Amino acid sequence: MVHLNGDNFQNEVLGSDIPVLVDFYADWCGPCKKVGPLLEDMSPKYVGKAKICKLNIDEHEDLAREYKVMSIPTLLFIKDGETVERVSGALPQKVLEEKLNNLL
Repeated sequence: MVHLNGDNFQNEVLGSDIPVLVDFYADWCGPCKKVGPLLEDMSPKYVGKAKICKLNIDEHEDLAREYKVMSIPTLLFIKDGETVERVSGALPQKVLEEKLNNLL
C-alpha cells in the first residue's frame, strides 16, 4: 500500500501506468477504520496490476479540496490519470475488488 502526500501524488496516481484506488481517510474516522484493513488485505493481490493508496485528509487538506472530498472515506478509482469512479462510505471488500477488477 502506498501512502500518498503532496510530493508523490502526481507520480504515484496521475502518472501511474496501472489503475489506482485512492482512499481519502482520517485517523479519527470510524468507517475509515473499517475500510483500511480491507484495503491492506487487498493490496498484495494487486501488486503489478493496480495500486492501492491512502491519503490522510488532515495532513493533505489541499489534495482533499482539489478532489472535492466532502465525506470520508471517499474512494477514487483512477485509470490513466482520470477518475473513473468515486464512492463514499464503507463498502464490503468484495465490492471494492469488483470495482478495481473492472479497471484491469
